[in-house]
Amino acid sequence: MRTILTAVALASSVWAAVPALAGEKDVTLYKNPQCGCCEGYADYLRENGFTVTTKPTHDLAEMSREAGIPDEFQGCHLSFIDGYVVSGHVPVGTVKKLLTERPDIKGVTLPGMPMGSPGMSGTKEAPFEMLEITKSGAVGRVYARE
Repeated sequence: MRTILTAVALASSVWAAVPALAGEKDVTLYKNPQCGCCEGYADYLRENGFTVTTKPTHDLAEMSREAGIPDEFQGCHLSFIDGYVVSGHVPVGTVKKLLTERPDIKGVTLPGMPMGSPGMSGTKEAPFEMLEITKSGAVGRVYARE
């Protein structure tokens, strides 16, 4: 009987941790008001267990700069997830890696609007390289390739 109770308690604790492991996090996504691919990216995050609030803005470039992302490394939209900034069409595998590893950086960026990236049409032609945004506000090394 004690073994059964221990197994039930263990299963309950594991089950309670599943949402956190699955990446159920709140996301605030800032985008240009008429951008359809940004809505596609928001839907992609929702499909992968995130709760997304989109906020249209005409100040996206300035907000990205304030988040430490130089103009040439900015993505199509700007998301804030659990203390990190995620710029552009970053695949969910990289987002989950960021939230699991919790590196001492501001966040990650996938510059531009790469074809075939989450929320974008077209065919992916090469692995996407997500770059680190350092605490000092510089874009550093490649954080992940997908």
